Amino acid sequence: MNSNDRRVVVSVVQAGSVLLDTPRTLEKLSDLASAARAAGAQVALFPEAFVGGYPKGQQFGISLGRRTAEGREEFRQYFESAIQIPGPEMELLSKVAQENQLYLVTGVIERSGGTLYCTVVFFDSKGGYLGKHRKLMPTALERAIWGFGDGSTLTVLETPHGKLGAVICWENYMPLLRTAMYAKGIELYCAPTVDDRDTWIPTMRHVACEGRCFVLSACQYLNDEANSGTKGAPLIRGGSCIVSPFGDLLAGPAYGSEQILTAEIDRNEIVKGKFDLDVVGHYSRPDVFQLHVDERTQHPACRPDGNDAGWL
Repeated sequence: MNSNDRRVVVSVVQAGSVLLDTPRTLEKLSDLASAARAAGAQVALFPEAFVGGYPKGQQFGISLGRRTAEGREEFRQYFESAIQIPGPEMELLSKVAQENQLYLVTGVIERSGGTLYCTVVFFDSKGGYLGKHRKLMPTALERAIWGFGDGSTLTVLETPHGKLGAVICWENYMPLLRTAMYAKGIELYCAPTVDDRDTWIPTMRHVACEGRCFVLSACQYLNDEANSGTKGAPLIRGGSCIVSPFGDLLAGPAYGSEQILTAEIDRNEIVKGKFDLDVVGHYSRPDVFQLHVDERTQHPACRPDGNDAGWL
């Protein structure tokens, strides 16, 4: 393969949802995707929970052993902002990917039955839906509003631009999950997040160096004025970045505004990095350490005939 064939332009979009207004959020996503494409992007990553929103600071009326009527109403409104897969919002996302000839990766809040999931969805440059990843482990109070994903959506996709997958926010602190993704050969490791702490950037650099992969991290930027009409410190300050397989920052970290970070990457760097570190190959010591991953879909109920394929 010609070395130029292993070059790809990637963008991470740092922006915030329009909370509780999914149609306006989708309009915003469309505009930002067009801007990323205009910057040359072939792959564009949007943040965690971009479609559907991340209600930072809300408590949903929860205290230990108690819920409130007001909190239930808060959850109902949030539930109504979520999307279904398949559904009309997915068709709009497909159209955005197709019109911009982009591999589009974005965080969504997925509604399935009576449960919400923090999910990432993938589209190819022709608008084809490629799959999704549901967050395995919601963090802290997230567990009260989001369900748990299972091993069936540890998705890594073969694309012309490299093997593409996503690990959401604090899933990146799960060493065995990272190992499972490395074992699938992930090259474009997408880390959509709302974590704007100073500790996030060294985490992203560690993941890139450990996995010898390119890490793309898109964080929301969300401020009070945009969502409540009042000025104040940002609710989420950003911190998006693009990192090489050697842990070098290729773009970012960016703070303090909505912006799009773009970099041309060379996948030959992945091979060069694995010369001395391949944590699921020559550096793995399988005689000492082994990981078993259950990738079955975990149904809450099965049909009486035992044929639950496609059910629930």
